[in-house]
Amino acid sequence: MNAAEHQLIEKILQLPPTRLAEVTDFVDFLRSREKDRALTQSAAQAATSSFAAVWDNDADAEYDKL
Repeated sequence: MNAAEHQLIEKILQLPPTRLAEVTDFVDFLRSREKDRALTQSAAQAATSSFAAVWDNDADAEYDKL
């Protein structure tokens, strides 16, 4: 465990019990956002190869210059 992690745990341990539920909810929210972000990035990467034939064509070459 690094120093930042240790400091965070110490801060959490100093909170009153009523605040621990809020910390848990916030951590769950952050984890959910990371999962959503990872899913979005994976979908975008998968779509890139599918759209390559559509995006890379002579007719659209003029738009690529913009």
